[in-house]
Amino acid sequence: MQKKGLGLLIAAAAAYGYYRFSKMTPEQKKAWKEKGMKFIDENFSLGNLFGKKAPAPENNFQS
Repeated sequence: MQKKGLGLLIAAAAAYGYYRFSKMTPEQKKAWKEKGMKFIDENFSLGNLFGKKAPAPENNFQS
């Protein structure tokens, strides 16, 4: 029974977020997206998920 309530809570939060996002001006949407990308870059190491170029690996072979 508790899982059903949690799902309803998540659905309500998603609906509210969609409503708030749909009421934003284009400038607010752009600023919000940039803030989200900055947050992701600073707090998560997602690697090359967003098409960023990674530095070339160094080859240190000793024979």
